Amino acid sequence: MNPDLIILAGTVHTMDGLPSRNPEPQAVAVRDGVIAAVGSRADAAEWRAAEVIDFGDAVLTPGLVDCHIHPVFGLELTRGCDLSGAADLAAVRTLLRAEAAATAPGEWVRGWGLDPNVFGSAAAHRGLIDDAVSGRPCLLRLFDGHSALASSRALEIAGVTGPRAFDQAAEVVCDGSGRPTGLLLEAAAVELVARVMPAESFAERKVRLAELLTQFSRSGLTGAHVMDCNDDSLELYRALEEETDGGLPLRLRISPWCMPGTGEPDWRGLAGQIGVGGRRWEVAGIKLFVDGTVDNGTAWLFEPDAYGESVASFWPRPAEYAEAVLYFAGRGIPTATHAIGDAGVAAVLDAFESLPPGTPPGVHRIEHLETVPDELVGRFSRSGLIASMQPTHCTHYSRADHSDNWSTRLGTERANNAWRCADLRAAGTTLGLGSDWPIAPFEPLPILADAQLRRRSGRPGEQPIVPGQALSARQSLEGYTAHAARAAGEWDVSGSITVGKRADFTVFDLDPLAAAPDDLAAAQVLATFVDGQAQHSAEQHSAVGAGRSPLS
Repeated sequence: MNPDLIILAGTVHTMDGLPSRNPEPQAVAVRDGVIAAVGSRADAAEWRAAEVIDFGDAVLTPGLVDCHIHPVFGLELTRGCDLSGAADLAAVRTLLRAEAAATAPGEWVRGWGLDPNVFGSAAAHRGLIDDAVSGRPCLLRLFDGHSALASSRALEIAGVTGPRAFDQAAEVVCDGSGRPTGLLLEAAAVELVARVMPAESFAERKVRLAELLTQFSRSGLTGAHVMDCNDDSLELYRALEEETDGGLPLRLRISPWCMPGTGEPDWRGLAGQIGVGGRRWEVAGIKLFVDGTVDNGTAWLFEPDAYGESVASFWPRPAEYAEAVLYFAGRGIPTATHAIGDAGVAAVLDAFESLPPGTPPGVHRIEHLETVPDELVGRFSRSGLIASMQPTHCTHYSRADHSDNWSTRLGTERANNAWRCADLRAAGTTLGLGSDWPIAPFEPLPILADAQLRRRSGRPGEQPIVPGQALSARQSLEGYTAHAARAAGEWDVSGSITVGKRADFTVFDLDPLAAAPDDLAAAQVLATFVDGQAQHSAEQHSAVGAGRSPLS
């Protein structure tokens, strides 16, 4: 055998689910972008590769894959001032004053990551930000990505003077006299203001996207399931790939949105995009929604939240959601449905359980599943659907004492059913993990840690949130490797270090299966490989053989 590359490491976690080997593997051979052999260092001495990279005592795993992320959509959501660290309204107003002072006259003031907890018991209102931005047009994106707060001047420019009707469960929130408060719920309402804001040029967006994808790679990611597809998303990916030697630094599996108010002609157009792609990116599924978020009162619950909200489907006619599921599933097209509330999750289960006999087998998922009662856990395990969840939504935005906005809205019983990762795994469900960036940070190591801790990593003084739902170290890593591959229907080609699968790897300086979670969160990703090609290197490692220095 004459592989192109041999990678050596002190520990190789294959994640193939097979019994341990003796000796444990410490070498992987790659040929033509595919794993050609897995063995010991002694075996590697016989393989005669053109290039050898020795990572010493480091740990090699299958490449990490984020199962829910928004690269292009996130470019828009993260323009302006980062408000995610603001703990109260005073801090928000201080940041906005600084942002307004740094923004040229006539331009919009922008912010993102606004936590609704900063408002306390008060309602979000434009009056709370108008003076901080000196009466200028301003749009602040709340952290959930489903809502925004607009200033009075922004509403005036957009011509938003009262309530509006939408094809989806969106709302221009108004006071008792019918005047908009500035709070905009769900995409259609937010778009009323967003569409009149100055847009970045294609070239500017391309530069930002290139840097973002590089950051993803540096964090340890070799792939991502992209849950959006904006008007120019595919053009951006294509342009980057054409200009980048070797292609994108990670694989992107893209799922465009299917929204309420659409019908078969629109669905036919979405179905026609399946398979469009390039070397490392492809449209491979469809994203749907049945509800919004708990924090802004647009989730779909069996019983109202503490404010009498979250009782409606995102599709005003829920039967049309089931028709859309039948359309795509009937054509063998994978789907992923955003469902956060218990009634929303039940509606997705209803739709898939009612599919007629003979429906082509397919990989179908529910995204988020933030509060789920016992009976739905059992139904979920029998449905064959895959769960896709984000541990840091729990650890960053809820609290063990239920004093946060999410828990307050739901009440104790439903808050105790929060992010039931362990119960779903125990029931035999495939569980992919991810970040939902920019809703939460994308770095995977802290997410792997938080999944085990049920609190924010690096903060040992915090109390864990429903600690019985903690994952083991192996289950957490599976959520980014083996189960991520199954969540994409790609277990035959990825997700484990197995001969014949893609040569996508992540290299750690600590063992993710043995390190204390807080230590893992602060660990270093030494390298990532896609198709056996180094995409990121934290430092130069020894190279032996006839090939070039691979990590220069």
